[in-house]
Amino acid sequence: MDYISNTPEDIKKMLELIGVEDVEELFSLIPEKVALKDPLNIPDELSELELKKLAVERAASNITLEDKVSFMGAGSYDHFIPSIVDHMISRTEFYTAYTPYQAELSQGTLQATYEYQSMICELTGMDISNASLLDGGSAVAEAVSMASRITRKKKILLSKGVHPAYREVADTYGHPISLELKEIPLAGAVTDINALAEEIDEDTAAVVVQYPNFYGSIEDMRKIKELIAAQKKTLFIVVTNPIALGLLKEPSEFGADIVVGEGQPLGNVINFGGPYFGFMAIKDDRKLLRQMPGRIVGGTKDVDGKKGFVLTMQTREQHIRREKATSNICSNEALNTLIAAVYMSAMGKEGIKELAEQSMKKAHYLANKIDELEGFQVLNKDNFFHEFWVKSSEPVSDVKKKLFAEGFLAGVDLSCFEEEEGLLICVTEKRTKDEMDALLTVLGGEK
Repeated sequence: MDYISNTPEDIKKMLELIGVEDVEELFSLIPEKVALKDPLNIPDELSELELKKLAVERAASNITLEDKVSFMGAGSYDHFIPSIVDHMISRTEFYTAYTPYQAELSQGTLQATYEYQSMICELTGMDISNASLLDGGSAVAEAVSMASRITRKKKILLSKGVHPAYREVADTYGHPISLELKEIPLAGAVTDINALAEEIDEDTAAVVVQYPNFYGSIEDMRKIKELIAAQKKTLFIVVTNPIALGLLKEPSEFGADIVVGEGQPLGNVINFGGPYFGFMAIKDDRKLLRQMPGRIVGGTKDVDGKKGFVLTMQTREQHIRREKATSNICSNEALNTLIAAVYMSAMGKEGIKELAEQSMKKAHYLANKIDELEGFQVLNKDNFFHEFWVKSSEPVSDVKKKLFAEGFLAGVDLSCFEEEEGLLICVTEKRTKDEMDALLTVLGGEK
């Protein structure tokens, strides 16, 4: 978007209109002792031509997925996106990132959100979906807060297999409301069932497990559910990758109460980390429904019997009932969920299933080959979806540098989370056998 600056004459007219002599007078309420008296340490102004040139130069320093072959994942995935997605969302009647507050005036926006909710329910096997949250991390945080309100308990058990960033966001949300978050350690690359059995009790509001987990491993969800079922009030929160549900059993099949996750894999580009959207779906339970954050779009009929769409649940709106608010989210990621709806419609059930199968099979091919290389070990090679955990005798930072020089974004260095060591490698349907074999050649020291 081009920037058109105000001329001195423009500024003078505006100041005269509001009755002040200069711009500084607009800030006269700031106490003298805290007012900044020195000039800001910023460069001199640039012309529009100079600014555009600078922006192009800075942008050229970025590495894109067109420049390198990506084997990175950890919550953000390089999937193929059909061209119809961009074509549809670029239509002017759709292209807004914000949901209007007078939403009933925007029937098209509401219908698109309704269709999105319906597809999220079908994908997860759950009964009710909201209109989306900010991202995967905030979805987890909202879910644990919701569980605490419903059960009136403060203890939350989070598997260490839940994305470290999601756990951190949950902790940030939980601190002001005195949630007691406890981490359940791993046994290998999955949740330690025995440790969970020792910690869970009648004071536990919820157990949070990721499926597949952060390290790509598939948890034994039925055993976990059995432990939770022994506690009548404890809720089961499942964090999931929506693409994995093309192959894996739906969370509803093992009794999930709340299902959340990051929606980026559903047609949203990686885009340097956002914006994304978080999805949330619940079973049909009035207590859950009344405490669900955000918005829910429902179908109805008008006085003439014509089908229409409305915001059926809006009790948490901060601008209406602040003292009753259960969350500070009062909108949704409308454009991102529209992308997801178009993507899921274009792919269909069979398309998402095939995508998941290709990702899994290719990942297992690469994992088996890496495990055969001297100096490398795949910790979860017999149990993962499309991400796997690799230990290396060589420092991971050196492995990544070597691969980067040969055109690969090798994966995520787990040490950046200050918890585990190793490399988290992801394979999606976009990766070819030639690309994987070339990666193996570099890892094997042949280059």
